[in-house]
Amino acid sequence: MSYPPGSHGIRFTTPLQEGRLVRRYQRFLADVELPDGSTVTAHCPNTGAMLGCQTPDSRVWLSPAARPGRRCPFTWELVEVDSGTLVGVHTGRTNQLVAAALRAGLVAELSGYTALQAEVSVPEAGVRFDFVLRGPGLPDYYLEVKNVTAAVTDRRAIFPDAVSTRAARHARELAVLRRAGARAGVLFCAQRADVDVVAPADEVDPDYGRALRAAVADGVEVLAIGATVSPEGIWINRRIAVEL
Repeated sequence: MSYPPGSHGIRFTTPLQEGRLVRRYQRFLADVELPDGSTVTAHCPNTGAMLGCQTPDSRVWLSPAARPGRRCPFTWELVEVDSGTLVGVHTGRTNQLVAAALRAGLVAELSGYTALQAEVSVPEAGVRFDFVLRGPGLPDYYLEVKNVTAAVTDRRAIFPDAVSTRAARHARELAVLRRAGARAGVLFCAQRADVDVVAPADEVDPDYGRALRAAVADGVEVLAIGATVSPEGIWINRRIAVEL
């Protein structure tokens, strides 16, 4: 697999196993029927409601477990939604994608930052952010990444797809850091090729929408990027708009 010019992402180093979703349950588990008729239980690495992404009999793709003897022999990576679009449901892949995009300079607003530190705790805030960016002569930039899988009509995606007190808290703490002199931002990463806009899901979690807009009023930046998904890999290849 080769990436299109100007795109960066991740390749699946081991071929994915295709199957059909039987059911998702207990949030972290999914039963999948394989082509030979057998059923396996896969780990579901997504804590959200997975709106539109967990319809029974959907085509799904699984990665084999890296650790022998793990309870679930596969991890759920992709799903084909009703429109035929492939969606990346593995939230753990999102930070990998964003790190690749940042290192490649694909987010112009963050140019000049030369060091990227992941999973940074801010003890006084009692939270951990996905990244802190640092660069010569620049204020530290605290960045929280949000994985976007839910889409509605007119090529519009929404976040979150379930009530997320954690996401709202992140928005409020980013605003505190911004007021203290740091730069701060939220970066939405849509792991699907059929959306051009992402917006707060006010009908799902109105508190998050309020927290995000208040943070923007304090100077927190909100950015969004889009990915194209295939069973061979996922790559960031475009900016998408944010609608507040």
